[in-house]
Amino acid sequence: MTLNELLAGVPQTAPPPPALVSGLQYDSRLLRAGEVFFAFAGARVDGHRFIPEAVAKGAAAVVSERPAEAGFPRPWVQVPHPRQALALAALNYYGHPDRRLRLTGVTGTNGKTTTVFVTDSVLRAAGLVTARLGTIEHTVAGRRQAAVNTTPESLDLVRCFVELEQQGGAHATFEVSSHALALGRVFGLAFHTVVFTNLSRDHLDFHGTMEHYAAAKRLLLEGAGGPLPRYGVIHRGDPWGRQWEALGGFEPLTFGLDNGAAITATRLACDFDGIRFHAVTPAGRFPIRSTLLGKFNVLNILAAIGVGLSYGLAPEVIAAGVEDCRAVPGRLERISAGQPFAVAVDYAHTDDALRNVIPAVRELLSDRTPPGRVITVFGCGGDRDRNKRPLMGEAAGSLSDLVVLTSDNPRSEDPLNIINDIVIGLQRSGGRYHVEADRGQAIRKALMEARPGDLVLIAGKGHETCQVLRDRTIPLDDRQVARQVLQEMGYAAGA
Repeated sequence: MTLNELLAGVPQTAPPPPALVSGLQYDSRLLRAGEVFFAFAGARVDGHRFIPEAVAKGAAAVVSERPAEAGFPRPWVQVPHPRQALALAALNYYGHPDRRLRLTGVTGTNGKTTTVFVTDSVLRAAGLVTARLGTIEHTVAGRRQAAVNTTPESLDLVRCFVELEQQGGAHATFEVSSHALALGRVFGLAFHTVVFTNLSRDHLDFHGTMEHYAAAKRLLLEGAGGPLPRYGVIHRGDPWGRQWEALGGFEPLTFGLDNGAAITATRLACDFDGIRFHAVTPAGRFPIRSTLLGKFNVLNILAAIGVGLSYGLAPEVIAAGVEDCRAVPGRLERISAGQPFAVAVDYAHTDDALRNVIPAVRELLSDRTPPGRVITVFGCGGDRDRNKRPLMGEAAGSLSDLVVLTSDNPRSEDPLNIINDIVIGLQRSGGRYHVEADRGQAIRKALMEARPGDLVLIAGKGHETCQVLRDRTIPLDDRQVARQVLQEMGYAAGA
């Protein structure tokens, strides 16, 4: 392939010089002689620092947004947006697998991971070989790998598609973060179906304003540099969703509760055994059973039903796929060791997520006499939107019977400074709270406080298995900590 063929469709300041290339790479450590090196600034390091290493390894050319250095010994292509250029070049090099596959992209503040898990289960219930990519892990035709980003870099994403196609698969479902949309990681992809779950305050440290955050999410419904999606599965209960279903260019499949959506639920029941309802859809009415907990998960299931319908799957196949998805790691995941109170670990890390999950778990306790208490353990991440901290404190304090305030991933910040920001909202709520900066000890304190019939909600980190501190990263899995403490309290692990 020539450099010109690799960069077909990529805006450039000048036509590339004639050169044969054998591939492309954005990580200089993986580059081989004859490949094109794409240099751009990352979240932690600037790829331009590694151009000398790429040249020493035999890079055929460099693509960058910067002008070429004087006397540079290789072809240099200047582009306005190197990440978008990487995405288009990856599609060119691998022959546009997105046009042959059926891609489903899921975006929104909350619910992306669960929606992707349930959707993938529905597709596999139809006998399809699939890829599922997201925050927890990436799985391609059954092969699992750790997730570095919620949405991989475009080159890695396209390579997953190639592997899926080689394994006989045709359906890839993945989370599309606002960062991925703003940075161009999914630029140029041809989506069959896109899903919008909801929009609430998050990532404003990156986007700056809610308007910019919303604009990034909307890109997925507008094609994100590629063709418009064929279907848009949109939550009508969200104000942004109600606006965006009228964007046009795709066939809308709206979902929601009590808002005139095309896909909704009746005869709804939620308890500690899971969720049961009758799905009302354009394809008819059919029963749904799920072991997932919490009323908020009804919306994630309805979204997955919408995706199934967009692919023409039969209602009985969709229902079987929903039931087959038994749990999602770190998403209201129950920790059971025979204790007389409930323990659940959840990824909720925004005030909106807490306002969804805490009432949902309280509803699970409502049939008990007397009703149990909700004890919430949570903190806020460092180096992120500081303004959401008091909002999270107010949400947790007003909705919980007791809060144990602790650290999340403080990163470069002092954990006590983060806690002080949260305390402002807790004091505003008037709720009871304790402060314990050590997260492991905070979980212990909450479990020791619990009485029979209570529920301890450990929020914020979900599936994560480490804690990021200023000077190091340490192993810390909320689920393992809870199991260990319960065992020390005399309860049988695995009961």
